[in-house]
Amino acid sequence: MTVKRVALKTLFLMMLASSILAAEKRPNIVFIFTDDHAPHAIGAYDGWLKEVNPTPNIDQLASQGMLFRNSFCTNSICGPSRAVIQTGKHSHKNGFRNNGDKFNWDQQTFPKLLQAAGYETAIYGKSHLAGKPQGYDKWVVLPGQGLYYNPDFITPEGKITIEGYCTDLVTDMGVEYIKEGRDKDKPFLLMVQHKAPHRCWMPAPRHLNLYDDIEIPEPATLFDDYKDNAPAARYQELEIDRHMDPHYDLFLDLVPTEKPEPIQQRQDRSAWVNLQRFTPEQLKVWRDAWGPKDQAFHDANLSGKDLVRWK
Repeated sequence: MTVKRVALKTLFLMMLASSILAAEKRPNIVFIFTDDHAPHAIGAYDGWLKEVNPTPNIDQLASQGMLFRNSFCTNSICGPSRAVIQTGKHSHKNGFRNNGDKFNWDQQTFPKLLQAAGYETAIYGKSHLAGKPQGYDKWVVLPGQGLYYNPDFITPEGKITIEGYCTDLVTDMGVEYIKEGRDKDKPFLLMVQHKAPHRCWMPAPRHLNLYDDIEIPEPATLFDDYKDNAPAARYQELEIDRHMDPHYDLFLDLVPTEKPEPIQQRQDRSAWVNLQRFTPEQLKVWRDAWGPKDQAFHDANLSGKDLVRWK
């Protein structure tokens, strides 16, 4: 009996010591979120874009940790996907099924649970759930979808505008939090939620010429008519011949004789809003980068005289 009691006491002390040690070594959590990022555009997944080496830093994270190859997306829409992550519940349970719905921040979320466990929590970037984030000690979020260039941010003190490229700004906020902004006596959760690479696919100025001398492989589905696929695939709107013609390319200046359309009539108003946010310096970088590429499209607008000669 005495031996059993000693064994039980020893086991209890070991469990207590283990729990104390675990509490002392609670891990910090950095959650990095990219938007509409296809698996084949992440090098670690060995997709058809691997040779382009699109994501060396993400690939390094994968090589030093775990790479999920058998996971699924509960909801692929911007806001609902974030609601699922926040709550751990499917959309029909957390109440946020579509963009534009109102998210109930009063419900239980995993940042709230971490706060209760002694963590400091912070979120920077795209929340897309509207309302003031609950469960976070520090937060700076984009209003709705947000903009790529010189974006507005919502803070506890109100709206601010920061000059720069959105991905850089959100990254800098996260780095600054880790270095100087957090309570060094607490473990932390940091949510770095990027807008990129969501359409309208606008890169930082320094990346405008990144792939000029690199041949991008053509996907096997480039000319697929999707006739054997479900309706969702047949009716998608990323067909190059229909929805990505030169006129739709917002990097291309309008032909001088063409009457500009009102912004409201453009298919992708967010891209025009982004373009209008440029500083003169940013606009110059874009024009310098895209000017030579655009010239080929302008040269294709043959005059009547050229057409006669060609015939």
